[in-house]
Amino acid sequence: MIGLLVTGHGNFGSGVTTSVNVVAGEQEDYRYVDFLPTYNLEDLSRELNKAMDELSNCEKILVFADLAGGTPFRTAVEVGIPRGNVSVVGGVNMAMLMEVCLARKFEDDIDALVDMALETGKDQIVKYEFKAVEQQESDDGI
Repeated sequence: MIGLLVTGHGNFGSGVTTSVNVVAGEQEDYRYVDFLPTYNLEDLSRELNKAMDELSNCEKILVFADLAGGTPFRTAVEVGIPRGNVSVVGGVNMAMLMEVCLARKFEDDIDALVDMALETGKDQIVKYEFKAVEQQESDDGI
């Protein structure tokens, strides 16, 4: 199974993980790393390395970061890409993460999972448009 690692600013990783666990149940081969206000880059690098080491039984690791280009994203790239089996995606949303959590049980191609996540992430960003229902007059008195 492809390992998953979620990281982001503040308690993003732990927070979204709580939501995943509520909806899809406890995940195996899944870790999160929060980038706490008390952390410096060395702390974040250390924690990301530790999480990736804990996923060493996985052939590949897919890292989801909260913001593309943000510190957790850049640090995950710096720490993960030299390992040779890590892909990093920025701008994760709950729909993307849920899709991958469910699909990775059946899909072992990391590129296919990334494509699936990106498509789902885009599709799930919507704006609610209120449309009033027109009232039709009825001759039957009801």
